[in-house]
Amino acid sequence: MSGHSKWSTIKRKKGALDAKKGKIFSKLAKEIMVSAKLGGGDAEGNPRLRTVLLAARAANMPKDNVEKAIKKGTGDLEGVTYDEVRYEGYGPEGVAVIVDTLTDNKNRTVSEVRHILTKNGGSMAAAGAVTWNFEPKGVILVPKSACSEDDMFEKAIEAGAEDINSAGEAYEITTEHAALHTVVGALEKMGIVSEEAKLTMVPKTMQKLEGKPAAAILRLIEALEDNDDVQNVYSNFDISDEEMATLMGE
Repeated sequence: MSGHSKWSTIKRKKGALDAKKGKIFSKLAKEIMVSAKLGGGDAEGNPRLRTVLLAARAANMPKDNVEKAIKKGTGDLEGVTYDEVRYEGYGPEGVAVIVDTLTDNKNRTVSEVRHILTKNGGSMAAAGAVTWNFEPKGVILVPKSACSEDDMFEKAIEAGAEDINSAGEAYEITTEHAALHTVVGALEKMGIVSEEAKLTMVPKTMQKLEGKPAAAILRLIEALEDNDDVQNVYSNFDISDEEMATLMGE
């Protein structure tokens, strides 16, 4: 399972998603605004907006919040202008880290990201330093209660997915970057509803961590994700299920 998916599982176990609902809605609203500004408010003709609306639905974001964010993006309501900025860096043990942000103040954001990395045993890196090890992909998580592994594999491939991994607590379906919303729609027509669907950066090679470095990378990722300007964090860490259970105190 990728670092992102593993971290998503951890947050569900910790209840962090429920505890930080307001922050999650704020991040989603910013992405909806930017998506609507760049591609218009009609989700049917705006793939990026369709993708974030999937995430908003999965997070149970109120419809009013979604509609208001779309209107701010299209200019029907006054809103803040955000810039998309990607930062690259290294975490403990040289683990690769990509940080995608939406900010109204680039100087503030770069300073805060650098501070978080440094404070947690990492460092900033030049553009391109770590992205070479990642591929843009779509990732869909489907509860294992949805169907058997064989059925899930057949349905996912029929829907246009590239691969399916059943090693974790949910089926992890990988798609081409541009095909995410198409695959999600095809699965829904087959009665398969995803619990999470998003565009991501999947590492080509993973770095195994255990002990203190494993705990340190989780602290770093959590600190970055807790920043208001940070939208997504990608990393190539790999922590075994046994190690994860230990870190979680299970």
